[in-house]
Amino acid sequence: MAKPLVAIIGRPNVGKSMLFNKLTGQRTSIVEDTPGVTRDRIYGDCEWCGRTFSLVDTGGIEPGTDSDMLKFMRRQAEIGIELADAIIMVTDVRSGVTAADEDVATMLRKSGKPVALAVNKCDSVGPTNPDVYEFYCLGIGDLFETSAVHGHGTGDLLDWVLANIPEDSGEDEDDDIIKVAIVGKPNVGKSSLLNRILGEERVIVSNVAGTTRDAIDSYFENETGKYCFIDTAGMRRKSKVDDAIEKFSNLRSIGAIERSDVCLILIDANEGVTEQDTKIAGLVHEAGKAAVIVVNKWDAVEDKQTNTMRDKEAEIRRDLSYMTYAPVVFLSALTGQRVDKLFEVIREVYKQNTSRVTTGALNSVLAEVTARVQPPTDKGRRLKIYYMTQAGTKPPHFVIFCNDARLFHFSYQRYLENQIREVFGLNGTPIRITIRQRGDKEDE
Repeated sequence: MAKPLVAIIGRPNVGKSMLFNKLTGQRTSIVEDTPGVTRDRIYGDCEWCGRTFSLVDTGGIEPGTDSDMLKFMRRQAEIGIELADAIIMVTDVRSGVTAADEDVATMLRKSGKPVALAVNKCDSVGPTNPDVYEFYCLGIGDLFETSAVHGHGTGDLLDWVLANIPEDSGEDEDDDIIKVAIVGKPNVGKSSLLNRILGEERVIVSNVAGTTRDAIDSYFENETGKYCFIDTAGMRRKSKVDDAIEKFSNLRSIGAIERSDVCLILIDANEGVTEQDTKIAGLVHEAGKAAVIVVNKWDAVEDKQTNTMRDKEAEIRRDLSYMTYAPVVFLSALTGQRVDKLFEVIREVYKQNTSRVTTGALNSVLAEVTARVQPPTDKGRRLKIYYMTQAGTKPPHFVIFCNDARLFHFSYQRYLENQIREVFGLNGTPIRITIRQRGDKEDE
């Protein structure tokens, strides 16, 4: 990525995510008055004085902790430090300098990166809060009073950032990046799959369901192309979501589906398709996204026979009958089995989801298929189809003009849809068909 990277570092609950949201101008990171809400690295873009850079929010660092989760969070923060061009350390003026602050400051001084100290929660306007001076003992010379809530001091902080990061290379963002959302119920292996693809501990993996809470963007490039993978929190049934943070996470996951090009729907090979899987797949289908059904943990399936995979796919097709177009890939994120095959499938379904067919080709096929199977009649009146055109992509949207929409039986519409799929190779994407009567305006 061409943009410089700035990391926000600090112990838990000092206001890092609030500051991140204020600087990026978006509610990307979850903010809750609970330590440890942000667990992974969250990326966002920040613009100041005509320059743009990437900002990364990290989980709170708790030095010397025995908690596995906090150790994971510390590792994520360390990776953020390694990748950053400059660092903003956030502290809390209300709690003063703590031992954890001192340990974090020592870590940052050793990094050799430019570091600014944001003494946060200085919410009042006026003379300098005398409590701020205590923070000079951390040995970080560039100190700023900030209020993430009100925005006080953020302008000076951003001026410092621009002075301490390299100039943008000027390269434009790639338009050919495919955004891929990884969705599924909790603990199905979404983060494990992302880590396997990226070849690093990009996101926290734990047996505790609900480890991932934010939708996390990770850029990846290989010989097949450029991708932005979005790891999402596991989506539980609404009746099971009794935690405010988890409600935010579910909404964030739905948002990730909306902004993606392709969705990988992960299913546990041992459990098969559950009720929650069908609801998640339904959200993807209704959003019109290209989809790949990924059956994970295939290595854990015991007593596999010659036809085990075929039988499992038939079972999935039956349970997700409205997604017959979605290819099924069996893999293991743990061992890496068939993970490489994913890229080929992703590109193919993306190509189909964004494909456009000329009006001439459509109507040529329309004439042929209607001659083969005559349109239905009702009480002596026959359906007449005048022409068909494509109104949009993502997914392919076709508009059919006829004499009477009431005569257009859903079975005949399904017949036309299947013919379109077969002739134009659109077997990996949902299709939208709109019926219009003569005199109706064409959708654009």
